[in-house]
Amino acid sequence: MKKLTISILGIIIIIIISLLFLFLTESGESIRKKLLTSVEVKSNSLEIFSWWTAGGESEGLKELFKQFKKTNPGVEVVNATIVGGSGTKAQTVLYTRMKSDTPPDSFQVLAGPEFIETWVETGFLEPLTFLYEKNNWLKLFSRDVLNRITHDGEIYAVPLNIHRGNLIWYNLSIFRKYDLSPPETMEDLFNIAEILAENGITPLALGDKNIWPALGIFENTVISHLGPDGYSSLWENPDLWETDKLTFILKDFLKIIEYTNSDHAALTWDESVQYVIDGKCAMISIGDFAEGYFRSEGFMPEKNFQWFPYPGTKGIFSLISDVFTLPENAVNRENALQWLNLIGSKEGQDIFNPIKGSLSPRLDSDITMYHGYLQYSKKSYSSDKIVGSFTHGAEINDHWKMQISEIIHKLMIDNNIQKAIIQLQNAAADQLSLQ
Repeated sequence: MKKLTISILGIIIIIIISLLFLFLTESGESIRKKLLTSVEVKSNSLEIFSWWTAGGESEGLKELFKQFKKTNPGVEVVNATIVGGSGTKAQTVLYTRMKSDTPPDSFQVLAGPEFIETWVETGFLEPLTFLYEKNNWLKLFSRDVLNRITHDGEIYAVPLNIHRGNLIWYNLSIFRKYDLSPPETMEDLFNIAEILAENGITPLALGDKNIWPALGIFENTVISHLGPDGYSSLWENPDLWETDKLTFILKDFLKIIEYTNSDHAALTWDESVQYVIDGKCAMISIGDFAEGYFRSEGFMPEKNFQWFPYPGTKGIFSLISDVFTLPENAVNRENALQWLNLIGSKEGQDIFNPIKGSLSPRLDSDITMYHGYLQYSKKSYSSDKIVGSFTHGAEINDHWKMQISEIIHKLMIDNNIQKAIIQLQNAAADQLSLQ
C-alpha cells in the first residue's frame, strides 16, 4: 500500500514537471497559448481599443457600450483607451500589442493610406467584406470613406464617423465685444488677429504637445493657397513641391503661430479648446471633434461659440474618418463581430455621432437626430469638394506624414523657411519614387 502511494505520488510529480516543461519551453508555446486563450474565451469579454477619452467622444463611446450590452448582456466590455488625440500614443501601444500577438478584439484607426500600409498590407487584419455583403452595406456607406479602407478588392474596417478638419471655432462673446466678423481670406484673419492682440487677447489657441494640431494648421494653410486640386496633386507629383507658393504657405503658417498662446507646446488639443471656452483665446483652428468637446463642457453652439471654414477653404471639406477593425487572432472574435455589426448599423451610428459631434458615413442616417452644427456639416459634405486630411492619415502613409511633421516642428523652432522647403521637396521625391 505504501509502495502504491509512493508510485502515485511519483506519477503526479512527473505530470507536474511535464506540464511545467511545456509551459516554460518553446515547444510548449502553442499549448500555453491555447490554454490561455480558452480562459479568455470563457471570460466572454470584448476589448475595444481607442484613444477616445476627451469630452464628447468618451460619452459617445459609453452610449455605444450601453447599447452593445443590451443585446449582448453576458459580455463584459473592456474599454481599453489610451489618452492622446489622433492616437499618437495609442498607436504605439497598439503596434506593440499586435506584434506580440496579443491584439484587442477591435481597435480604432483612421481611414486612409496610413491605415492600409500599417495594418492591412502587414497582414494584421481580417477582411470584412463579408459583413458588408451580409448586411447590404456596400451601397449604404460613403464611397469617399470606403475607398480609404479597401485594399485589393477587400474592405478591412467599419467606419463609424466622418469629421471635418478645415474649420476655425471662435468664442462668440469675444467676437461680439470687438464687433468682429468671420474672416474669408488670410488677410482678414490676420487683421482680426491684430485687433485681438492689441486688446490683450491671444487670437488663436493651440495645443501641439502631440505635434499634430500644428500640422493641421499647416495642412489648412496649404489647402487655402493651393485649392482642392492643387492640394490633392501634391501627393501624386513631386514637381508640385517646387512651386513658389510653398514660400508663401510657410510664411503664413509661421505668422499664424505667432498669434498663438506661448504655452502651446505644453497643451493637448482639448486643453487648448478649453482656452477658447475660458476666454483666454478667441479662436482655434482644429477639426470638428472640438464641437463635441465644447458641448460636453456646457459651451453651446450659436450661444457661446460659432465656426467658419478656414480662410480660403470655403467649398472644401477636409475628411477624417474613424473606423474599427477585426484583428487576426482576436480572442473574442464573435463578440468583435457583434460590435462591428452595431457600429455599422444605422442605430449605432445615430446613437454615437450626435454626441461625438461627427457625421455618420451611412447615407441613410437620420439627419433629424443631428443638431445645428452637424446639419451645416452635412450640407457641406454633400456639396463641397472632398479632400483627405493628411494630418489624420486620409491622404498619405504614416512615414511621409511623420517626415512632414518633423520638418514643420523644426520650422516652428528655427523659422528657416528655405531649409524647410528643401526638406519637404526631398521627402516628397523620396516617397513618390517609392510608390
